[in-house]
Amino acid sequence: MIEQLSLVGEKVRLRPKHLGDATNDYAWRRDAELCRLDAASPLTCSFKEFLQDYVWELQHHYSGQRFAIETLEGEHIGNCGFFNIDEGKREAELGIMIGNRAYWNRGYGADAITTLLKYIFTHTNLRRVYLKTLDWNIRAQRCFKKCGFTPCGSLFCWGYSFLVMEIFRPETPSVGQSV
Repeated sequence: MIEQLSLVGEKVRLRPKHLGDATNDYAWRRDAELCRLDAASPLTCSFKEFLQDYVWELQHHYSGQRFAIETLEGEHIGNCGFFNIDEGKREAELGIMIGNRAYWNRGYGADAITTLLKYIFTHTNLRRVYLKTLDWNIRAQRCFKKCGFTPCGSLFCWGYSFLVMEIFRPETPSVGQSV
């Protein structure tokens, strides 16, 4: 059951989102630099308005799974998840954001991604995971390449130019095949 799921990597723990994450999520979604990296506009609503929508989102499942990213010591530093699941194509989109700048460029994002990919490729039938990153965000692209993603195209939407990257489920050797 997803409510009990906790995924542990070398540096991070991915756990289901909960109401206690709202304060950080609100601050991060109001931060102009974080929003620029996510091709989004900063929130302008009040915390009270944000909280009403947040509670509704937590109570209603959507196509995918969202996780809070915590340090192994329990500090909430970001969010990640997979969504836009296409069962027919056996693929989904991945998203990640490290909101706490103290954890940038220290391997926490890469660990969160590899931990999430391990879960996706061992507990779902998905065979392809893709993501979109702004074409100028070289730091994010380096992280995604480090995690095994390869560029597969470009996309222009919402006035932004994105690089699309993908990764496939690792091949498992068949019976009798050497590893």
